[in-house]
Amino acid sequence: MRALLLGRTAAALATSLIPTTLTLAVIHAGSAAGALGTILAAETVPMLLLLPAAGVFADRFPARRVILAADLTRAAAQAGIGATLLTRGVDVPVLAALAALTGGAVAFGTPAVRTLVSATIAGPQRQRLNARLSVWQGVAQFAGPGIAGTLMLGVGAGWSSLLTAALFIGSALTLGALRTPAAAAANAASTDAGSTAAPRRAPFWHDLRAGWTETRRHRWFIANVIGHGIWNMTAGVLLTLGPVIAINHLGGGTAWVITLQSGTVGMLAGVWTAGRLRLARPLIAVALGASAYALPLAALAITAPLPLLLAAYTAGMFGLGILDPLWETTIQQRIPREALGRVGSFDTLISFAARPAGLALAAPAAAAVGTALPLAASAVLVGGANLAVLLIPAVREHPAPVAVSSAPLVTSGA
Repeated sequence: MRALLLGRTAAALATSLIPTTLTLAVIHAGSAAGALGTILAAETVPMLLLLPAAGVFADRFPARRVILAADLTRAAAQAGIGATLLTRGVDVPVLAALAALTGGAVAFGTPAVRTLVSATIAGPQRQRLNARLSVWQGVAQFAGPGIAGTLMLGVGAGWSSLLTAALFIGSALTLGALRTPAAAAANAASTDAGSTAAPRRAPFWHDLRAGWTETRRHRWFIANVIGHGIWNMTAGVLLTLGPVIAINHLGGGTAWVITLQSGTVGMLAGVWTAGRLRLARPLIAVALGASAYALPLAALAITAPLPLLLAAYTAGMFGLGILDPLWETTIQQRIPREALGRVGSFDTLISFAARPAGLALAAPAAAAVGTALPLAASAVLVGGANLAVLLIPAVREHPAPVAVSSAPLVTSGA
């Protein structure tokens, strides 16, 4: 467990360094804003396109090996970015190509994390592990921009990218000693049950289609994914319009910084609490946690005083902190392990795609109708969509301890 925590924390810190490093490097070089957009898009687009295929890989191959390859690939890409920044400056085509390589590696590594946790820890300890992962990843994400900015001002952005590469290498090395007892126990049980011949692997497209079939089979999963996608989209609206309201009506940029810090405290408190909850129906808490994000959206819509906004944002982020470990644990329990990578990749795809959509839509909407209406509509949307999940019987039921897959990973046919 310690190796997994250490490795994933190092990877999270490295990931959080990347956007700040690239942004500061481009701005410091005086390049046009389009250059930054090109580089960041070069990372995002391959990541989104490759996620469904990456889910198949996460189910076909040992998760530890998939993440190991992904971390080493990201390390190589970041080392290349660091060398480019140190020797050639902001070379947009080269940086965009290396960013695309990074995005592809993110796509393949992300679905495998769930399967790795599932294979490493079984039973009630899994929820505590997910909570610890969320805490340390949250701390890493909070610290990353500050570290990147300090390195940029002190020694240059190139060294920040080289540190990022070193962190990814460190993450990869921790996996070398990692053992997956849960997977070994499952394999032993399969052998004891009479499995003597290695089954032939199904075609790639068959596995991809089977993953989507398995995803559609779980109404509770699809409803939650849609709800989480909506809160990711509304988070883009909040993060775009929130600073505008804070600067114009709440006392300036300092008010917004304080608001973000209060949200970080709330999120970490929620994650810490989630690791200690013992809930028979965790999806109810997941739905309530996601719907709590309506609170800061509503507070901004009515231009609430700063103390009320701080309370609302803290509560909203506390709900998201509760959500993350419980959601991860639930899908690891309810989705068959042999389909977990494929099913989970659709969750990640919706989340990754929704946030940029909110960022893109917020400013034009505010320019057309003002800030209040988009924020109020977002509050109603995120609250309504996630509370509606409670209408699904499977959300309110006690989950079955073992899920049965309708989408087998391998077949015995030709």
